[in-house]
Amino acid sequence: MRKAIAIDFDGCLCEDAYPQIGDPHWDVISLAIQEQRSGAGLILWTCREGRLLQEAVAACARWGLNFDAVNESLPEWIAAFGTRPRKVGATEYWDDRAIRVQ
Repeated sequence: MRKAIAIDFDGCLCEDAYPQIGDPHWDVISLAIQEQRSGAGLILWTCREGRLLQEAVAACARWGLNFDAVNESLPEWIAAFGTRPRKVGATEYWDDRAIRVQ
């Protein structure tokens, strides 16, 4: 299966200005686009729902970032495992509040 990257919105792809849309973090956006061009699948991974989620998706599209999935695993991961768990499956998780635990 291809690499899957789940990317948080508020604080990661943009400044945290919830419920508004913060200024874009171009370094993260550029890296995500580069990963997608190299074959990775991108997942928008956010707690936003409804109108606020649609605003986030639209903002990302304006920034040149289009996702293969939103708040769920990539379609091929869903097919391979035959499930749609609440936890999004990914190879990497990009989040401004993450710490690495080993």
